[in-house]
Amino acid sequence: MKGVKKQHLPSKPCLTCGRPFTWRKKWEKVWDDVKYCSDRCRRSRPGSASTSS
Repeated sequence: MKGVKKQHLPSKPCLTCGRPFTWRKKWEKVWDDVKYCSDRCRRSRPGSASTSS
């Protein structure tokens, strides 16, 4: 993705909140596996068995 302008980076919707998030350099090798926009969304993903008070 070298030399690509920010507005042309790929994006996809978060499975938890539905907001779009864009490609990041740290996700370069695992972009197909990234499903959540943040750790918070990953922890509160739908169908999660853990409940916190």
